[in-house]
Amino acid sequence: MSTPLSPQEQADLLCRGTAQVISRQELASKIARGKPLRVKLGVDPTSPDFHLGHSLPLEKLRQFQELGHHAVLIIGDFTAQIGDPSGRSKTRPQLTREEVLANAETYTSQAFKILDRERTEVVFNGDWFNQMTFSEVIRLNARVTMQQMLQREDFKNRIAGNQEVRLHEIQYPIVQGWDSVVVRSDVELGGSDQLFNILVGRDLQKSEGQEPQVVMLLPILEGLDGEKKMSKSLNNYVGLTDAPEDMFGKLMSISDVLMTRYHSLLLGEDLDPAAHPMEAKKSLAARLVARYHSADAAQTARENWETRFSRRDTSSAELPAYQIGDRRDVLGVASEVYTTVFQVTKSNADIRRLVTQGSVQLDGEKLTDPKAEPNWTPGQVLKLDKIRSVRLV
Repeated sequence: MSTPLSPQEQADLLCRGTAQVISRQELASKIARGKPLRVKLGVDPTSPDFHLGHSLPLEKLRQFQELGHHAVLIIGDFTAQIGDPSGRSKTRPQLTREEVLANAETYTSQAFKILDRERTEVVFNGDWFNQMTFSEVIRLNARVTMQQMLQREDFKNRIAGNQEVRLHEIQYPIVQGWDSVVVRSDVELGGSDQLFNILVGRDLQKSEGQEPQVVMLLPILEGLDGEKKMSKSLNNYVGLTDAPEDMFGKLMSISDVLMTRYHSLLLGEDLDPAAHPMEAKKSLAARLVARYHSADAAQTARENWETRFSRRDTSSAELPAYQIGDRRDVLGVASEVYTTVFQVTKSNADIRRLVTQGSVQLDGEKLTDPKAEPNWTPGQVLKLDKIRSVRLV
């Protein structure tokens, strides 16, 4: 039987892999009281699916659960209608309540791919914000100053660049902070771009006579492009519900530099410098597919990928089917395949670029003229890019 970890050992373990903690000593002191901590993570359902970027705080929340602490998952059905301005250079498009609720339906089931359902309290912040009167909203706003809000780096940058900051955006840190008061959180998790919002929560807790929460920030995971934050809107994401073959293929498309970072952040391990880059990437992709699907699915996805790409044998590979429609030009067909088969939105300019660069191929032959109308034949394999191919039927 293993010896229970001391409060300091728990704090050291929990702080591993974080970007910033305010503060480690506060965390150890809270743990030392011997009472399970209430650990808050808020997620806004601005899209239907979680992706690997979301998995970092979810995995940390799971780690707290494994040490006996209580997870509070806040589904931001109210805050999603405002839109978190963190890291944004312009105002987010506002979602309707109907869009938010439709997205929220999938969030809880996906979160339990990582979290222990029995030890997770799921709440919706619309339950309290939708009950507030306008007088209560005014009193809540009176707890912070405009000077505080305008200290926020992204607001300052936008104002300096003569870009709009809408008043509803200034509300976001306030309502996120009030969530911490309502659920009486001891620790709040978030990405490193959430520092300002979580500190507002600490201030509001102090004003309510609560002990301020510990701030625990996780690194931001770059998307498949290796540059911008992983985001569905930027189409640089790996979804937790992606099909095994899609998840494996997306991960095989990342750069060697990004692979090292993914290995560290997603697996919690340093990459063996002696490992062959291609083999290391296959191992990373297989382990993540196994985590969110199964070991058998990971093995099948790896074998299918190797059949299609390592051995260049697409004739025996399992591929999505596509039937040629009314449009028979290369640009039109490629556009329809992206939209209908892979649910990916690409502009005509992006697809035209792929075509002229030789990425789009029919049975291995490059189709470089966007206006051409090849003799499309059932059984042929149409390759769009490094990770997406279909078989014509």
